[in-house]
Amino acid sequence: MSTSTATPLSVAVIGAGMAGTTHANAWRQVGTVYDLGLPPVRLAAIADAYEPFATDAAERYGYEKAVTDWRDIADDPSIDIVSIVVGNALHREIAEALIKAGKHVLCEKPLADTLESARAMAEAEKQAGVVTATGFTFRRNASVAKLAELVSTGHLGEVNHFDARYWCDYGADPQTPMAWRYKGPMGSGALGDVGSHLIDTAETICGPLVSVSGAAMMTSIKERPVAKGHVTRGTALDTADAVYEEVENDDVATFTARFASGAVGTFSCSRVAWGLPNSLMVDVLGSKGRASWDLARCGEIKIDDVASPAGLGGARRVLVGPDFPYYARGSSMAVAGVGLSQIEQFTYQAHAFLQQVAGVTEGALPPCATFADGYREMLIADAVARSAASGGAEVDLTDLPI
Repeated sequence: MSTSTATPLSVAVIGAGMAGTTHANAWRQVGTVYDLGLPPVRLAAIADAYEPFATDAAERYGYEKAVTDWRDIADDPSIDIVSIVVGNALHREIAEALIKAGKHVLCEKPLADTLESARAMAEAEKQAGVVTATGFTFRRNASVAKLAELVSTGHLGEVNHFDARYWCDYGADPQTPMAWRYKGPMGSGALGDVGSHLIDTAETICGPLVSVSGAAMMTSIKERPVAKGHVTRGTALDTADAVYEEVENDDVATFTARFASGAVGTFSCSRVAWGLPNSLMVDVLGSKGRASWDLARCGEIKIDDVASPAGLGGARRVLVGPDFPYYARGSSMAVAGVGLSQIEQFTYQAHAFLQQVAGVTEGALPPCATFADGYREMLIADAVARSAASGGAEVDLTDLPI
């Protein structure tokens, strides 16, 4: 298929906040990575209820128009693919409308705001004649994929311990105003937001979880001021005359888990980790080695294994290079030491999604996470919340869909 003669596929993004503009950028870049042969992408529209955001994103990323109602996207027969990047309470209504309109849907995580809605979306996926996916982008990180490869090939021996933590400070300031992230039951706060990435990354690297236990949650900032105008993530207010509302979910969540392989896992996530704007760290320990990755040093992993000469053991830095998954054709400078950022993951995800839509199988990237995967992650998060509510009791996961 020639990209110059193929019929373009039209893309729209619903949501023009930080993650929404990252999706917008990914669709702009999608044809520049990996091999040719995909249909060209027409950047059709950006939708956001806050018109200045929609207009700014459309102009900066080269989209044809900006709209303030997502229904304008659903009703536009020329649009083929849509990224949903808004508050998760809106995901189900929008996704169901888009699927009914025959559009392919890439929905950000967490999949929905309730298990009922997530289940309905997973059921809709089974009947949909379109491609649907959940945005677990860390699956596309070259280092995370390399850790998964080290585990699956047995390079680290028998894995006995997986440890992961995702600590952010976007909610650390008590003057950060009330937003959708602070609404909903325990388990849909820090756990549902950044913890969803921990859960999916853990299963990507080490396989399915079969139980969780020892969970604990806390809310350190009990109420937040209500903004009178539009706010973005991390915005702080002058609270002199502010009205406050109660925070309904967790600022911090920790838990332990067991994998089907027999390995144990330890997890912690926070949205009030002072001074850590976006800190994700992973350690995998096995009988023949250990490997670590830190998002702050996205272009490398650290590894120590039995290949080290006697007396010369210790963690060594390995730079992401062409031998890592995704990297060789995913960077315009695909040599070790150039590095990566979290941004590229979205482009790789968009490329994989576009391959699925176009029916490309030869040389295709691994398919995107499904709505069913997003539902499974929410079921695990719910199990963590139930463990915390019961004082840390073990909750079995073996009956969950895989």
